[in-house]
Amino acid sequence: MHAHSLDTWQHPHDFAVIQEHGEKRTGQVLVITAITMLFEIGAGMAFGSMALLADGWHMGTHVAAFLITIFAYRFAKKHANNTAFAFGTGKVGVLGGFASAIALIVVALVMLIESGQRILAPQPIHFNEAIGVAALGLLVNIACAFLLQDHHDHDHGHGEDDHHHHDHNLKAAYLHVMADALTSVLAIGALISGKYFGWHWLDPLMGIVGALVISRWAYSLVRETGGILLDGSINAATLGAIKEKIEGALDNRIADMHIWKVGPAHYAAILSIVTHYPQKIGYYKELLRDFPNLAHLTVEIHTCEGETCVPR
Repeated sequence: MHAHSLDTWQHPHDFAVIQEHGEKRTGQVLVITAITMLFEIGAGMAFGSMALLADGWHMGTHVAAFLITIFAYRFAKKHANNTAFAFGTGKVGVLGGFASAIALIVVALVMLIESGQRILAPQPIHFNEAIGVAALGLLVNIACAFLLQDHHDHDHGHGEDDHHHHDHNLKAAYLHVMADALTSVLAIGALISGKYFGWHWLDPLMGIVGALVISRWAYSLVRETGGILLDGSINAATLGAIKEKIEGALDNRIADMHIWKVGPAHYAAILSIVTHYPQKIGYYKELLRDFPNLAHLTVEIHTCEGETCVPR
């Protein structure tokens, strides 16, 4: 039985980015958005305005996305040290961001379909009521954006991918608020043009423009989070730099290398090194000291003896 402590060789597996302020502010935005949603739905029913009803239910999808965001924060925090998760809960926030991005795409699709229907079958618009409520919605969105803006994206370090911190969960919430703000701005412009110039066609056209812009935001977030969820590797330049560091010392050769994200800011790596001059594991980790985001590093050494390489 080995009697010595293993603490020296063990390290934590908590790679989640838990931002207390992010969770708190998302909760505040959730409450504000939910109240505005109920007001818009009530106003739409009272004034007989389909535009207000549609915008109210549209905000409802954002409320659902904010609930996903808060759930992801709390789940990641609660299970941070749960051994059932091999590398901790670092990807829970990324998964929340991905789910919210899908919700954004659904919102954009609904906007696109509804706008197309209104072009084919124009409906009467209650301009005064619609402009008033859209303006209120814009003010609410601006306030929510200020709550989230300072914290939706945190950069640390000096690389592009390897030293980049992103709270994808909070970024998704921020994009939902910005999507609402964009639709409000476009709606106000279209409604004012329709009221004073008779350009009723501009209302559904701006709906299509908004849907396309939101789709682009959502697609960008899907690509960013999807790559992490599918264990996408670190960027090619950093892969090359790591290989150069290892193979630039002694006669080391990398036989196999796997590097993947285990959270928004941390990577795990498995390196298989072949050499005639094997060193202690700490030597190889010291070679990679300039890559602090390699938070979980496993090194396998194979010693070459003549023509044969024997695992060490």
